[in-house]
Amino acid sequence: MSVPPAPPLALLAELTHRCPLQCPYCSNPLELDRANAEMDTAAWQNVLDQAAAMGILQVHFSGGEPMARGDLADLVRHAARAGLYSNLITSAVLLDERRAAALAEAGLDHVQISFQGTEAGPADVVAGYSGAHEKKLRAARLTRDAGLPLTVNAVMHRGNLDRIEATIAMAADLGAARLEVAHVQYYGWGLKNRAALIPTRAQLEHTTAAVMAARERLKGVMVIDYVVPDYYAARPKACMGGWGRQFVNITPSGRVLPCHAAETIPGLAFESVRDRPLAAIWADSPAFRRFRGTDWMPEPCRSCDRREVDWGGCRCQAFALAGDAAATDPACALSPKHGDVLALAERESAVMAPPAFVYRRMEKIPVLEPGKK
Repeated sequence: MSVPPAPPLALLAELTHRCPLQCPYCSNPLELDRANAEMDTAAWQNVLDQAAAMGILQVHFSGGEPMARGDLADLVRHAARAGLYSNLITSAVLLDERRAAALAEAGLDHVQISFQGTEAGPADVVAGYSGAHEKKLRAARLTRDAGLPLTVNAVMHRGNLDRIEATIAMAADLGAARLEVAHVQYYGWGLKNRAALIPTRAQLEHTTAAVMAARERLKGVMVIDYVVPDYYAARPKACMGGWGRQFVNITPSGRVLPCHAAETIPGLAFESVRDRPLAAIWADSPAFRRFRGTDWMPEPCRSCDRREVDWGGCRCQAFALAGDAAATDPACALSPKHGDVLALAERESAVMAPPAFVYRRMEKIPVLEPGKK
């Protein structure tokens, strides 16, 4: 009899796909769940109770924009009563004094705000939302005024990497305890817009040097996490800590996933928490077992001494780049596809005039060109 897996550390609760922003690198699927498909308050509260009973420690309220839900404070309060550490992952454009106070009172533990840049003009173009940057700056200060720890999530790409020093300075000025310098990862809308977003190697090298210097300078003041684009890596990251090992993701309509992009892989059926207990899905759903552990691995992964470090890398990326979710992640230098990926990155990043963004929208609206309002 196989040993049941340890419970996940964290639940990513995608409360809604609704969002006032339209970022062209959003990790949400291209087919977005509509509001009428979302689970209601009672259903999400039941999920939180199940998560706590399983031994999950953290819940990350995400979206879309979780603040588009009027019951967010109620869900935060329920999580606190269940003993779950709660983190709000937000664009923050809907955060005002009243909601900041309500969330703090409900027991929210942490806020993570995404930023598209350091200057309102270019940042608002990426967000597809006029006035977004100023709202984010104000929301970050409201977060600190409410006594909540703040993480700044700076999503970096070819359009803003040259402002990395200003990005670090902005996060420090806002009083962030943590800064995530997160290069765009190419899933969902990010994959669709890869040619407009992928940086040059020179930009990457400059950013890496700036981050290393800032880590030393700001030691003890601000922690800086650094996520490089996989396409320039030599070894893959342990995506989500390994498939079905540390994180579980629930979509607005209740589908239970090993990661937010898992539905891009054909042939996997993802069960719903509306139909089956979360613990049962986590333990024995075929979709979770498919790439859990190491038995599924092909060579060279199977005999690699890093097989229980990176857990084979990212299955969604393997499918996107190699056409086979069970293949060695092409981000790995040992993959036969690795050279093709490096060549792709060099080719797309060398284009002087990147293509127009395809914005994340539920309805069809003419796209805007980067740099134009």
